Amino acid sequence: MMADIKPYTIAVDDQRLKDLKTRLSLAKFPDELDDSGWDMGSPLADVKRLSKYWLETYDWRKAEKELNKLPHFVTDIQCDGFEPLAIHFIHVRSEVKGAIPLLFIHGWPGHFEEVLKVLRPLTEGGDGVKYPAFDVVAPSLPNFGFSEGPKKRGFALEQYAETVNKLMLKLGYNEYVTQGGDWGWGISRTLAHLFSKHCKATHLNMDSANPPEFLKNPLLAIQHALTPYNAREKHGVTRCAWFDKEGRGYNLEQCTKPQTIGYALADSPVALLGWIYEKLHDWTDSYPWTDDEVCTWISIYWFSTAGPAASSRIYYESNHNVDGRMDKMDKERMRTWSPGVKLGFSHFPMDIYVLPSTWVRTLGNVVFEKEHDGGGHFATWERPDDIVTDVREMFGKGGGAFGVVKGATGYTS
Repeated sequence: MMADIKPYTIAVDDQRLKDLKTRLSLAKFPDELDDSGWDMGSPLADVKRLSKYWLETYDWRKAEKELNKLPHFVTDIQCDGFEPLAIHFIHVRSEVKGAIPLLFIHGWPGHFEEVLKVLRPLTEGGDGVKYPAFDVVAPSLPNFGFSEGPKKRGFALEQYAETVNKLMLKLGYNEYVTQGGDWGWGISRTLAHLFSKHCKATHLNMDSANPPEFLKNPLLAIQHALTPYNAREKHGVTRCAWFDKEGRGYNLEQCTKPQTIGYALADSPVALLGWIYEKLHDWTDSYPWTDDEVCTWISIYWFSTAGPAASSRIYYESNHNVDGRMDKMDKERMRTWSPGVKLGFSHFPMDIYVLPSTWVRTLGNVVFEKEHDGGGHFATWERPDDIVTDVREMFGKGGGAFGVVKGATGYTS
């Protein structure tokens, strides 16, 4: 390990804890219509209950102690044209020789904590024989968690991809695979286009793609035109329509005016709670969030190194990037064929986009695909067993991405 990769301990100082308690104690809540529901946003009763719990009962020090049981590190990564950033990450090396390097990439409103439930089974593997083992690297993306954020404009998907690619190279992984959803999807797709020499395969738990076109994808276009949608795909039409009509308000704000919403997120823990808790509810499949889970989730944003407002900038920058190699076509290029990088998809019915298989197969060589009967956007948190099983199947013996990383099959024999 290089000398400038240092162990990291999460240690929020007492003054910041006191400041949080003060702000929570002074919270002013809006009123609510008598027949208001989740369709209008985070309900008043829920936010009041969680705010009170956060203030009076929740123990950050206990959560901090649990998080610190994991091997945390920090190291400086510099993207071309930007200042060096101290990047926080979890890194667990498997005891299985030849484990597959796996880069776990979170999204918004998630963070590195999303890897916790899949970390142990993926790194332990199956005694080096039954199923593959992985070395897992789970960074806090720049502007998220305990990583620093840039002070210059223009830090878009290209730079996020460059950051995590340089991190993996610094750790000695010249080739690796990725797993992710949300922005983990976008960054994985960017890696596939810009760094395919190093990123050899991606497993994704979010659908995002364009429909096949006869000039670009003739066989898929014919299949799409002639094959009726199955039950999952029919449900997906309704789910996508709901999200586009009722669920994208946050996206439009963060894509266009992140500074404006930033004042509320930086000043008010209740505003931050309401802003993110809505997504924890709406984007999951009736997942039974405990108050402790929610408070830890939101606290990581509140105590983040770059501040709770910084994470929203990825939306703006990735929609206004004009100078990078991905240029104005950022999102459209992510939805084009990426040669040489094998793809796998796990479909969960309550994700924000649920698309037909013919659509996602326009992105590249899809070697794994599985439909699940439950689960939503935060798949590694809601359905960790499904993610572990799918990743093992994709990269294990007989899987479509077996042996994709030279010298790392995940098995001892």
